[in-house]
Amino acid sequence: MTAYDVAEPGLAESGARRIAWAERAMPVLGLLRERFGLERPFDGLVVAACMHVTTETAALVRTLTAGGAELHLAASNPLSTQDDVAAALAAEGVGVFARYGIDREGYGAHLRAVLDARPALVLDDGCDLVNLLHATPALLQGVRAGIEETTTGVLRLRQMAADGALALPMVAVNDTAVQRLVANRHGTGQSTLDAVLRATGMLLAGTTVVVAGYGPCGHGIADRARGLGAHVLVTEVDPARALEAVLDGHRVLPMTEAARLGDVFITATGNRGVLRAEHFAQMKDGAVLANAGHFDVEVDVAALAAASVEVHRRVRPHVDEHLMADDRRLLLVAEGRLVNLAAAEGHPASVMDVSFAVQALTVEWLVGQELAPGVYDVPAGIDVEVARTKLAAIGVVVDLLTPEQERYLSSWRA
Repeated sequence: MTAYDVAEPGLAESGARRIAWAERAMPVLGLLRERFGLERPFDGLVVAACMHVTTETAALVRTLTAGGAELHLAASNPLSTQDDVAAALAAEGVGVFARYGIDREGYGAHLRAVLDARPALVLDDGCDLVNLLHATPALLQGVRAGIEETTTGVLRLRQMAADGALALPMVAVNDTAVQRLVANRHGTGQSTLDAVLRATGMLLAGTTVVVAGYGPCGHGIADRARGLGAHVLVTEVDPARALEAVLDGHRVLPMTEAARLGDVFITATGNRGVLRAEHFAQMKDGAVLANAGHFDVEVDVAALAAASVEVHRRVRPHVDEHLMADDRRLLLVAEGRLVNLAAAEGHPASVMDVSFAVQALTVEWLVGQELAPGVYDVPAGIDVEVARTKLAAIGVVVDLLTPEQERYLSSWRA
């Protein structure tokens, strides 16, 4: 029996039922699982993964194990771990190391546990596994390649590669067109506001929502907030993205000005200290602070605590109230952690069907590759295949080029 560490093994049956529910909305992974089960492309492949332990991730794990992979899974965020899902996967023979709310020491121990399996391939969500591998060079032996799912993780990998520090070939799954459209824009846009509304119970219509960062995730959040009747302000450091936000109809301001106007603040930058002490000092009574970036550094929680004369923990599930010296109250959602997974259920299963199908096909591609260390794009054909399969699964038919059109597009003489 594969070693594991889960909170309550007796929850396995409940977890299995919820995984089955998610899989109803994940037809692309289902088709891949059928093929992998017949072809067994991963026989003998040991995989270590650091991912959110949710029903959707379980569907990916089942898809890879159907193809013969031996999976060892650690949670990438203690507040997103679903204990019943962890129990269900452990019961199926997956080496799961995940408990909801585990402390930092336990989190690190779980990462080391999956790497103790001596994987040939790593699946990362935020670059924590890759960082640990490079901090402990002996663990790198036998690791052939890896995949990174997040914007933040890919940024770290590119920095490591530029510094000559990256010792592995890593594929940037997050950088595909389909991933940015479906998962980042639509998935993050919907699930972030779902989390804020679940946590606060507020009416968003008529409020002012400040979105920090107008990449694909921030774009999606801003679109959904406006669709619910909010006035949207955007803060940006990138002139091109700021221009895009203006042309999309949003008002763009520096955070020093937006801080006085916002009712809800949502960070989605991948950077640290986006909301800081000088911003907290200007915010309205009752302002809501939430983070949609991967790590809990975008809202300076330590500075917020230092500015508070009193902290009322859990005035609602996932909401902490910080009382300022002038009696203003600032409401921090999910401790500043990734809000859509800490205070809600993350992306809908239909979104993760696309994202994880890209990952599964990328794993299959990697098995047959010998690559030098560096950051690689997902082969373009994988993105097209997943998009085509998803459209077919939901009954959408697209046009095909005529021979004359193909000739026109492929010849400058036309």
